[in-house]
Amino acid sequence: MTASATGELYYDPWHADLNADPYPMFKRFRDEAPLYYNEVHDFYAVSRFDDVNRTLVDFRTFSSARGAVLEIIKSGMAIPPGLLVFEDPPAHDIHRSLLARAFTPRKMNALEPKVRDFTKKCLDAVVGGDHFDFVEDLGAIMPLRVVGMLFGIPEDYQHRVQQDGDRHVRTERGGRMTDNPEGTLSDGEVFAEFIDWRIDHPADDLTTELLNAEFTDETGVVRKLRRDELLIFMNLVAVAGAETTTRLIGWSGKLLSEHPDQRRQLVADRSLLPAAIEEILRFEPPALQAGRFVTQDVEFHGTTVPEGSAILTLLGAANRDERRFGDDAEHFDINRTPRQHASFGVGAHYCLGNALARIEGRIALDEILSRFPDWEIDHENAVFSSSSTVRGWDSMPAHV
Repeated sequence: MTASATGELYYDPWHADLNADPYPMFKRFRDEAPLYYNEVHDFYAVSRFDDVNRTLVDFRTFSSARGAVLEIIKSGMAIPPGLLVFEDPPAHDIHRSLLARAFTPRKMNALEPKVRDFTKKCLDAVVGGDHFDFVEDLGAIMPLRVVGMLFGIPEDYQHRVQQDGDRHVRTERGGRMTDNPEGTLSDGEVFAEFIDWRIDHPADDLTTELLNAEFTDETGVVRKLRRDELLIFMNLVAVAGAETTTRLIGWSGKLLSEHPDQRRQLVADRSLLPAAIEEILRFEPPALQAGRFVTQDVEFHGTTVPEGSAILTLLGAANRDERRFGDDAEHFDINRTPRQHASFGVGAHYCLGNALARIEGRIALDEILSRFPDWEIDHENAVFSSSSTVRGWDSMPAHV
């Protein structure tokens, strides 16, 4: 099926061509069909910021317990325990509080100089040439190394972790996670050998802390994490953290190549970096949508969404809603006054690692600008990757 900005109103997360530039269609949704129903795949979608915000906040009506990816929700598959992005409170809150130990302000402040040192090493290795790839030379390397810093994961594990994550999160063009021959969800067994080793060799890291942490679970039992839960925890942080920041760095290269005047502003004034990172996240979110399962009849714009439906919150559409971000919402502007966008979600599932992703993005862009104040993207050799979960670039080469 084809779709265009002027033809049929149509969207699905597996439509690879449409997802290459979904924003004209998203604008039509906001204006013409703020509650959209897809008859082919039997799901609803909301596109205005307020509707997306309402859906993400109300976890009782819009549940994550059957998954947050459309094909997983529709499949009815069992969700393993500990996968907190696919949980509702109270289990979600209990598991989230354990992982939150990794993302305290103190730990983030302590991590920042290590992130900067590693970023410098990555970039110094390519200084002197006429070519730099935002993803292959930095974006696909640095975020996973940072996760390794948090968990105390040795460097030789990190490539294995990345390969394992790619097998489950990435799909063929237009493919679905549920079609993945490797399995839809990773069980985290790639971390098993490391966890067994860490039990006998404790250290000052999150893995050791989680191994020893006692908590009261949703049944009222005081216990420690089971091994399978810890494996899921580690896999979730590794894959989700790496994917978000990898996409952010790739989009940074593309957008600032297309807006050289704004890039020059950043070269001259680094105090603009935090706002620039927010604008990149708003304008090109790493995930275009998040799914929910509707637990009771609910109304949007005079139409009832029945209990048992799947609904998509179109994050990319909400981030360009003129009602929220003004008449110039479709324009990229690092000088925009930041307002909360939808890229990290909202409510109970607000991204736990948002502060770390922002730190990584800011440091990456700061160090890139110091070495390569001018660049032009090599569009012919850039490699776009889109699935129902993430959207961005596997390669973003630039002439410097």
